Amino acid sequence: MTTLRAVMLTKKGGPEVLETVELPLPAPGPGEVRVKVLATGVGATDLTMRRGSYPYAPPIPFVPGYESVGVVDAVGGGVTGLREGDRVCALLVHGGYATHVVRGAEHWVKVPDGLDPVEVAASILNGVTAWQMIHREARLTRGQSALVNAANGGVGQALLALLRVHGVEAIGAASTSKHALVRELGATPIDGRGLALDGQVSALRADGVDAAFDGVGGAQTGQCVRATRRGGVTVWYGFVGATGLPALASSAFACFAGARLRGRRGAFYGITMLYRKDPRPFREDLPRLFELMQDRRFVPRIAQRLPLMAAREANERLEAGNIEGKLVLVAEP
Repeated sequence: MTTLRAVMLTKKGGPEVLETVELPLPAPGPGEVRVKVLATGVGATDLTMRRGSYPYAPPIPFVPGYESVGVVDAVGGGVTGLREGDRVCALLVHGGYATHVVRGAEHWVKVPDGLDPVEVAASILNGVTAWQMIHREARLTRGQSALVNAANGGVGQALLALLRVHGVEAIGAASTSKHALVRELGATPIDGRGLALDGQVSALRADGVDAAFDGVGGAQTGQCVRATRRGGVTVWYGFVGATGLPALASSAFACFAGARLRGRRGAFYGITMLYRKDPRPFREDLPRLFELMQDRRFVPRIAQRLPLMAAREANERLEAGNIEGKLVLVAEP
């Protein structure tokens, strides 16, 4: 085999700018590993790269695909920890919409036998993001409480599932049509669109929650801060409602200065920002998720499995909305 197939982002725009291409199959260089892809996740960050700007995206044209699972099929010189046939996964940021990916060996994490590669792909970004916000940013303990804004989103669902595993009482803000999903994940639902979040939380917990996770931004960041108790923390990780500099500035002020003025703590979390700074937490936390998945205590929800080269269709489905779970591209057997 001398070529690979991939779906390439050719320019900014809608899903139609994603084109299926054939590219030379690269050999891994020193310290690198080539992986034959089994499954790749499709998420909101892929849309951001395609329609807007993202700080970690390479210059266009490039192959998107933030997280992938696969099998090592070639190993470069000097690699000692991996060998052909190993099942591995990585937080790629880009490159996953392809039959093969080459990356430095240090980026690949071994995947235990028996785990569904589709479920693993659905956990790399959303699952680790949720885990690290709970344990490394908010540092919640069993018996505490938390508000999850955008609870029906990919990270929101992972947060609710992992908070339940950790013994934290959760309140999930979502549209009323998604309240059944929030309850299914073990949380108490509140309205995520019409009413102020802090007022609804106060009606359930007079002193507020110990932590709030805001995946929206904009005006709701301040509401999340006010929903926490004195000494609590708000972790802001999303930009859905914070498009444009004024909205971003408002979110940042509410999360940091506003929280401090109210005797709370604010933090911004970005998984790739943390990974670029220090990859060790990611390499430590993903295996912890694997343990929960092996015990079926954490089972990521899969909305749809599509063929690996159906990335354009997956992007169309994601932009259409009303998806409960992760869209995953799957290689042909």
